[in-house]
Amino acid sequence: MDLLFNPFSIARRMKRPLILDGAMGSLLQQHGVLRDEHLWMSLANITHPEKVIELHKQYISAGADIITTNTFRTNPYAIREYSSKENKYYLEEQNFIEKSVALARKAANGTPVLIAGSNPPTEDCYQKETELTVEDYYRNHEVHIKELFHNKCHFILNETQSHYEEIETVSSICKREKIPFVVSIFFDEYFKLLSGETVNAAIQNILKYEPLSIGFNCIKPETFLEFISIQEINFNWGVYMNCSNGEYRDNTITPGVSPDEYKEIVKRILKYNPSFVGGCCGTTPDHIKKIKEIFDERTDH
Repeated sequence: MDLLFNPFSIARRMKRPLILDGAMGSLLQQHGVLRDEHLWMSLANITHPEKVIELHKQYISAGADIITTNTFRTNPYAIREYSSKENKYYLEEQNFIEKSVALARKAANGTPVLIAGSNPPTEDCYQKETELTVEDYYRNHEVHIKELFHNKCHFILNETQSHYEEIETVSSICKREKIPFVVSIFFDEYFKLLSGETVNAAIQNILKYEPLSIGFNCIKPETFLEFISIQEINFNWGVYMNCSNGEYRDNTITPGVSPDEYKEIVKRILKYNPSFVGGCCGTTPDHIKKIKEIFDERTDH
């Protein structure tokens, strides 16, 4: 992607946000694919590749402008943890990332959709305490980010990031390597990162590195609606919310917000002028289809 080309800025001129896809991991679970302790649902790229392609295509058909690679746990730290056990599948780091991105590229073939390379936190998304150092973060993220971009993702989606030092790490790597990127933040009901800093402190830090956009994800709709109502935002931003039925750490994630309910929630958010909207845990292609309906209805009038 030309670094001067920012799809989220163009979205504003289109007078509608770009539509991001919905969940992949929880959707694979609903299709009977089992999670892995260390690799979450990314092992499906090896065990169920046609299913991953099928679900990517469902999101494209639903109206997604952006699909996200199923690489939430193809990062070196996760692979090292997986490989330390006796497992059926041997995973070579670069090959695993390449194969995973290739599934999204195959699904997108012949369509104008953008491919976002999912780069997760080094450890569990909801883990407050960590013994990792900044050097540990760099070793993990530098490899993963560069491999995702090398395999032709349009930009990197550093998602569900909730630790201040890790957020700075991914931002600085992308800036240094001249890789287009988004940082998507996860925060608690007090509008704080899991590492304790405020969301606004994280936002100001990210902006120094010139991201394409700043996102917020895996946050329950009621928490996000309260948050966005008190913010002054003068930068590209987007959101994809957690619509699961249960706690964040549930082993099996099922929808808790219906597609029609989600449509009404997204309508409420549009007045704050996001540059992209999509879905996180518990969402399906039907949720994304309902977002597309909002803009189709506007066009009809």
